[in-house]
Amino acid sequence: MALIALGGNLHGRWGAPERTLARAMRQLADSQTVHPVRLSRLWRSAPYGGLRQPAFVNAVALVRTSLSPHALLKLLAAVERAAGRRRGVAWGARTLDLDLIDHAGRIVRPCGAGRLGGAGAQHRLQRKGLILPHPGLRHRVFVLLPLAEVRPDWRHPVTGETMAGLLAQLPAARASCRPLRAQPEEWAGLRSHFQHHGDFRLTR
Repeated sequence: MALIALGGNLHGRWGAPERTLARAMRQLADSQTVHPVRLSRLWRSAPYGGLRQPAFVNAVALVRTSLSPHALLKLLAAVERAAGRRRGVAWGARTLDLDLIDHAGRIVRPCGAGRLGGAGAQHRLQRKGLILPHPGLRHRVFVLLPLAEVRPDWRHPVTGETMAGLLAQLPAARASCRPLRAQPEEWAGLRSHFQHHGDFRLTR
């Protein structure tokens, strides 16, 4: 099993962020190498990193996959590019962001990573290569809250912390992230389909 975080805050070639996240899940499912099992609700969160920009729409997907972590990361990057993602300023606005959060509990550190520090250090480490679990996870309430919906029993592979323990460290940040009051019909349909059918190929 793997956990993928989805986010976006710009309209792009696939439409508004809500539609972009749904299209991204369809693309992953259609690859036949990623089989979504459960989706969180869509959440709206304040921008991360202190830059002025629109609020983000976020979600987390629990998936089965035959891909290795590196191959899955390449697939996520390809879907981002298809959605019109352009990489620029760290934590800046984007049409789509797909992050590999966890892959079957594996612990992966690039050479020279050492101990993980604050958010800035984590961003620099990410550029060294794949890191699992995702180095910024413990600081990102907009990932932890939807993650708790799809895997409430998940524990951090490195520290052993529970979801409740991780969220307890971010009491103030929780106010910056709330589920959308009205879940878009397309996203609600995908959630229901994935949860009830598991292994499948979506048709457009």
